[in-house]
Amino acid sequence: MSVKAPPSPVSPGKFPKMPGTLRAEVLAVLLGSEDMTGMESIFDGRKTTLSTVIRALGRKYGWRIERRDFPTNTADGRAGWASVYCLPQEVIDAALDVEGRAWLEGVKAARRARSRRAVRR
Repeated sequence: MSVKAPPSPVSPGKFPKMPGTLRAEVLAVLLGSEDMTGMESIFDGRKTTLSTVIRALGRKYGWRIERRDFPTNTADGRAGWASVYCLPQEVIDAALDVEGRAWLEGVKAARRARSRRAVRR
């Protein structure tokens, strides 16, 4: 008779300190149970790619982000591969139970402040 150890509790990663960064924006989307691909409009006009941000969230902040690759067609008609990134639901739930809700409010407030500054110009 073997005794199974209880499953380890899922722990979220650390939250980026600055709510107005690209890392915070990407994590906020993932915590909203949304998938992301490199084609998101959040990266328009930026030199950083989604894979770079995902790698930083995993390595520097400890987030367990899942990646799935799928075939797609490129703009010039060739076949290629694209990636979609998401957080497992248990990680999202654990993050929201800790300090995630307050952190998300900070990211939304930073986003609103940026959009107000852009309107005034």
